[in-house]
Amino acid sequence: MLINSFQTAILFVNMKGIAAMIASGRKLTVSTWNVAAINNNPFEYWITYNEPYENLMTPGDRDVPVQDVFNEDMFSKLDGRMQQLDGKASDHRKIVSGFMKDKLLGSKRLASMPDRITNTINVVGSDEPVCRPTIINMYDKDYLASTSGGLHGKNKEGMEQKAPYEMLQPIKKSKYPDITEDEEKVSLPLQTMCGAIFDAILVHIMNTVTSPDEWQGIKSNIVENLNKKKVPRTLEILESSIYIGSDIITLQEVSGSFIDQAKSRPSLDQAFHIIGPENMDSVRDQNSVIFLRKETFPDGASAEITSLVESSFEQGVTVPVAKGDILAITTTDRDGVPFVVASFHGDTNAKPGKQQDVMDFGKHYVSHGLSSCWGDVPDPQNYTTYNSRTYLQPQLNKACKKSDKRSNGDVNPKDFILFGKDDFEVDSLWKDNTGDKVYLEDTAFPTLSFPSDHGILATVLVAKSSATGDEL
Repeated sequence: MLINSFQTAILFVNMKGIAAMIASGRKLTVSTWNVAAINNNPFEYWITYNEPYENLMTPGDRDVPVQDVFNEDMFSKLDGRMQQLDGKASDHRKIVSGFMKDKLLGSKRLASMPDRITNTINVVGSDEPVCRPTIINMYDKDYLASTSGGLHGKNKEGMEQKAPYEMLQPIKKSKYPDITEDEEKVSLPLQTMCGAIFDAILVHIMNTVTSPDEWQGIKSNIVENLNKKKVPRTLEILESSIYIGSDIITLQEVSGSFIDQAKSRPSLDQAFHIIGPENMDSVRDQNSVIFLRKETFPDGASAEITSLVESSFEQGVTVPVAKGDILAITTTDRDGVPFVVASFHGDTNAKPGKQQDVMDFGKHYVSHGLSSCWGDVPDPQNYTTYNSRTYLQPQLNKACKKSDKRSNGDVNPKDFILFGKDDFEVDSLWKDNTGDKVYLEDTAFPTLSFPSDHGILATVLVAKSSATGDEL
């Protein structure tokens, strides 16, 4: 079991504090959840939905040449707009086996890079982003009546208005070595052409598998429930009777908008101090966040010590931690017990074969005097994620068939709650991928009612009666 991404809640308390907790007989309920999942593409991940969706996502053997889908007339119109292109539209390769499954196309980023830039463009001063007319975003117009022209939006900084093609960046061989020197020189028109072919293939596949009305209806339902209602549904789960009573909730990969919306919900605002990092990540818009129950921690966070944690990283060792991945705070509970609480997101960026095994992770935290909600030796089969990518997304090397979505997907034990080994012991524990305190082991998620690709993890901790001595 090789994984390289752990989502973690970490608690520290001093020995005198433990003694006070033992004396009061109090328990501590801690929940953690990586809330990120569906992004702008409703078809990127296999979700558990219904039979029409399953049929739609399993097109079968309908491979045809690219030139039948992206023909000379389409190329001529595109060529007229680009005014220069070193290549030909005629292509005898097949749309699925020769294009969608082309590993080199994926490693060269010729389809994924233009999609990343133009898929969804945030417009300053507008609540609604600008979407490229494609299957794989929240574009909601009738595809049969849509055109790809006249789409403009502002860049993220809002400095100037740009057309999407003006936002494309050259693909450098120094970063993506599979691209040839000649391809690097014409990478902008190549991206434009490959992106156009990719979009044309997606529309062809969907219209071939089923009718436009049926697949657009399925897409609209997914967009409404998993894209547009992702944040509201996530907040509904957090404010349910199951989690509203938590003393501590740590969240990962949280957007700035999510924090604002959480604070605007009366039930959450009344129950919790909602704490985001002082130095928010505004580029990826992914931040670790901590909720402290006001009844348990009446004064909220006393200090943020994230920079202190980051400064303690071993000298000379590259630590793959990005801005917003860590939030560490100090706080004091109503009985005067001091705590250190941290929320951490470990990014998936290690090299293949170099990831940290979950058993090694267990040995590592034990070596630092910690234990986890899973104990000192975590079970490598105790999964908290189950997701896999479809072929309706541009990182085609990561895609898998329906029959392979478990064997080739991300099915791993990624979520942990850590605490001092001599401080606490687990009274009860659960994981949840439904929002109802139930975990369905054989269910790929997100689902229409559970909007994350990580399960929620929660535990009730009690102070160890053997914990005595001076402050740590």
